[in-house]
Amino acid sequence: MNIIRIDDPADPRVAPYLDIRERDLVGREGRFVAEGKVVLNVLFSAGRFEAESVLVLENRLAGMAETLGLAPDTMPVYVASGTVMDAISGFHMHRGILAIGRKGSAASVDEVLAALPERALVAVPVGISNHDNIGSIFRNAAAFGADAVLLDQTCCDPLYRKAIRVSVGAALKVPFAVGGTAGELADALTRHGFEQLALSPAGNADIRDIRRPKRLALYLGTEGEGLPEPLLKRLTTARIRMAPGFDSLNVAAASAIALHHFTEASDEPTRRAPASVAPGPDRQG
Repeated sequence: MNIIRIDDPADPRVAPYLDIRERDLVGREGRFVAEGKVVLNVLFSAGRFEAESVLVLENRLAGMAETLGLAPDTMPVYVASGTVMDAISGFHMHRGILAIGRKGSAASVDEVLAALPERALVAVPVGISNHDNIGSIFRNAAAFGADAVLLDQTCCDPLYRKAIRVSVGAALKVPFAVGGTAGELADALTRHGFEQLALSPAGNADIRDIRRPKRLALYLGTEGEGLPEPLLKRLTTARIRMAPGFDSLNVAAASAIALHHFTEASDEPTRRAPASVAPGPDRQG
């Protein structure tokens, strides 16, 4: 390991780590911060993004040997005391493990879709501005074997520090692309042979009655407003059945249920008569 001791918070070598929370708001010019041992394991092992350096508390270094062994030998590993690290980051870093990564060139929606296998499942968040929810959707996508995540232009950044942390590194592993409007994403998915299903509490079909097509895109909207009305009119809609008198699920919970169902599903419905995923009139009912 290329271990470098840092004793001065103003050392220019650790400048990308300065004032982390402030830079969370203004951006990092093509960089992102990964935080915690589990997230760094994913960063190094997945290999989708380049890591520039690591900053670690001196008393955490020994326990990071296996994780850092996954990184290039030449990558700088900056080691600092708790006092110095807190001064660098601008707040108390109780985890004491950070890395700077590079976003690189963003893949286009068409590039991501073209690389997917013949049988594929894609999550499509629309209008999700909460980083906890975006992180959770990526975590669920990784847990249940979704092949990619496509985000419309109104979603928040999945490489925001908190989103990466909540995703437990899944945002660094699951292929994703940020497109334009939800309608433009739907056009791209149609070009690539995907059948498309919009989750809505007022959906026409129960997800358990939906036949799983080989290529399925699953749309997830915001709590409260849900998916845009034009999108609901364009796509088949489906609901997750809930107890009478209650029709609201957190989008993260809904994504877990639906992704699990369609990951496990064969090309036949789990019960009753089959319902296909096909374009049609407004399915809200």
